[in-house]
Amino acid sequence: MNSDYASMMPPRTPLAMRKQSFGTCPTPERHPGRWTMRDIAWRVGAFGPALLITLSLVVGIVNWFGLTGFTFQEGLVTLLIGLTFVWVSLSVSAVLLAVLRLILGKRAERRARGAAQRIALLVPVYNENPSDVMGNVAAMRRELEQGRRSDDYAFFILSDTQDPQIAEDEARAIRHLRAEIGREIPVFYRRREVNTDKKVGNINGWITEYGAAWDAMIVLDADSLMTGAGIRQLSDALSRDPSAGLIQSFPVLISAETLFGRMQQFATSVYGWLLAEGLALWSQSEGNYWGHNAIIRTRAFADSAQLPHLKGRGGQDQLILSHDFVEAGMLRRAGWAVRFLPRLGGSFEETPSSLIDYVIRDRRWCQGNLQHLRILGARGFHPISRFHLLQGAFAYLLSPAWFVLLVVWSAFLPLTKDPVSYFSPSNPFHPVWPQVSQIDGVWFLVFIYTMLLLPKIVAAGLLAASRGVVKLYGGTGRFVATTAVEIGLAILYAPILMVQQTQAVMRALLGKPNAWTPQSRGTTHYDWSTVLRFHWLETVLGAGMVYGMAAGLLSLWLLPVATSLALAPVLSWASSLKVDELGVAALRLETPLSLREPRVQTRARAERARLKSALAEEEPVLIAAE
Repeated sequence: MNSDYASMMPPRTPLAMRKQSFGTCPTPERHPGRWTMRDIAWRVGAFGPALLITLSLVVGIVNWFGLTGFTFQEGLVTLLIGLTFVWVSLSVSAVLLAVLRLILGKRAERRARGAAQRIALLVPVYNENPSDVMGNVAAMRRELEQGRRSDDYAFFILSDTQDPQIAEDEARAIRHLRAEIGREIPVFYRRREVNTDKKVGNINGWITEYGAAWDAMIVLDADSLMTGAGIRQLSDALSRDPSAGLIQSFPVLISAETLFGRMQQFATSVYGWLLAEGLALWSQSEGNYWGHNAIIRTRAFADSAQLPHLKGRGGQDQLILSHDFVEAGMLRRAGWAVRFLPRLGGSFEETPSSLIDYVIRDRRWCQGNLQHLRILGARGFHPISRFHLLQGAFAYLLSPAWFVLLVVWSAFLPLTKDPVSYFSPSNPFHPVWPQVSQIDGVWFLVFIYTMLLLPKIVAAGLLAASRGVVKLYGGTGRFVATTAVEIGLAILYAPILMVQQTQAVMRALLGKPNAWTPQSRGTTHYDWSTVLRFHWLETVLGAGMVYGMAAGLLSLWLLPVATSLALAPVLSWASSLKVDELGVAALRLETPLSLREPRVQTRARAERARLKSALAEEEPVLIAAE
């Protein structure tokens, strides 16, 4: 190993990781505790109403179709409605539970803090912009050094970078951070020449080499940013809960400058907190892990969460891509609690700036989440852990289900007063549809849209009722207008995402890999040729639907969907426009974090600029990888 490189890491303190299997279940050494009546009540409150609402809807539709006999096509429609609507209902019931918790209030945490901990902040990187990543690290280090510290901290930059020039810049940026005078928290750097098992292998490699010296690790992404207070709160939460193996914070989106990025940032700010509160209520000690901005007990992870490989096509070993959900399930299987702290502040991340960048990232997540279906039968997993895996997979399977439902419903059941059939009488599956009045169809659509939008409406209503909070969004008028714009944009982009996710599911099922590339962090404005090539399928489908409605072959209620699909290239092109250049206040989609950015974000921007300037002036010095 190169001596310059070796000087950037502390002495090795190996910690062995215990081999795991999905076919056998190790005997749990710990027990997070039995469910209390309160835990059971929250879970019944979340799942019970969702199942009852879905069941009542399915029964009503079966009775409706049964007026003239129940056909194969009607059964397919009913099945798809049940599969899609149960997830919508779960979101609604979880939000209503969160509102109930807010009304009842939250019990104060009275546990005493434990002994001081040694906590490593891990930042895995892969071909990222070095000045941006190290600028974030520099800002977080300054935040930690200015506040109280009951624990000892150190940053570890774990590089899987394969580009030699980027690797050189990483090493030079690290040298700048390490050379700063007066800094109390060390920054270490390691680069692997071969990135075996990607992020999973990177984290596991750190544990086996250095994990024994550290009580816990806070895993961050390349775009993660946390305040000193947020990091300390995570550390304190782990210290106060000896049963916890992992505690996940709720990252809030920041730094968005484009229309699509601000739309996501606004949605997370206004609606996400309530969904997060509901998730914490029904998950309890069987929470989930999102892969970053979370603290993990190092020895618990080493003893229980080394991921086995799956068997792929041809019997080859296959890496689990969406590793975080599975690692949470394995920690819980070993008896460790996995908790979610939705109210912990100071946890931030960035978001893709355009629709195309979002879809490219989503394709990788889809491939990984569908792998979870193969792990549902793993030995020893808690039922709630299995549900997290199933929910992750269905987040993508719902798109083809919605797509098929739209096709079947629109082609075989137009909203007219007279029965219409698109099959010849000789067809054995020939449907005879019940008569449907126009008002019945309208009310059905209103019901569907109300359920889809209810979580947003409730969350926005709660914020609107608090004058102090609304002021942070620019006042009541701007908040209402911006909320309406966000909902409208979400409705416009939803059909495009449905088609893109359907394609992603098909690619995953056919075994077509998606390249693992760094997320586009900056603002990329794609040219028209790229946009048209990327969205050709949506454009063709949209044009076909418009023609079908003009010819009387499809129901007019599909017009919003058809319009979005036909205009997919325009909407995608507009998604990367900078909101500051649009000239309409509501289209700026302002949030408290865009109107008054956090101190750590301002600090990170300054540190990024400083490091960028320093790297531009300094001669490169090659540092060898392991």
